Amino acid sequence: MDPDIESSCHELLLRLAGRMPDRMLWRFRDWLGEGAMATLARTLPKALLKHRIDLDQAEYRLLVAGLIPHGADWHEVSSTLGVDASTENRYTFTTGAPDWVNTVDSVSVVVHATLRGRPDVGEVRESWRHDSGSAHEAKRVLLVTATSGLPRLTGELQRVLRVLGDEAPSVEVLPSQAELPAYHQAALANSGFVCVGSVDAGHHRLVPA
Repeated sequence: MDPDIESSCHELLLRLAGRMPDRMLWRFRDWLGEGAMATLARTLPKALLKHRIDLDQAEYRLLVAGLIPHGADWHEVSSTLGVDASTENRYTFTTGAPDWVNTVDSVSVVVHATLRGRPDVGEVRESWRHDSGSAHEAKRVLLVTATSGLPRLTGELQRVLRVLGDEAPSVEVLPSQAELPAYHQAALANSGFVCVGSVDAGHHRLVPA
């Protein structure tokens, strides 16, 4: 796959975190990680329109760059551009895990075992997301910095979390150098350390030392 197209799609899906339903977003990220670009091009614009998720100019350019080369419908794509696209974050985040998470957290243990020693992986953190307008349980958000293979790493970690019981995992694999959306900034500001992938990549920290 063209790395520029892959990067555009991954960045767009990052920016949709907290705006698109989790049950859809993880699936789109899974398809991107598997290289199913024709499927992504056919379905993502429709999902944005169905759920009335407007894109700003930068996001629209990412959508065009990522999906038009793979056959996305021009009319659907152009209809996603919103005049007043809002990226306001409606969630709050906390560092501490909810009471229902065991003291020995199997997810953290498995994630650590999966990523330990990986040369492309830097710091791994997690936060717990709360929706102020809902009484639903807190949602684990995994935050990972990586230097390459971001979509494939996202897909891999999503599959790990699904095996461990999270049907719609929130896995945010972030470029080592990037201006992050408000959603990710808030999550990182209220996150706890999980592990570091590689000692060599450990300087790619997600929060200031």
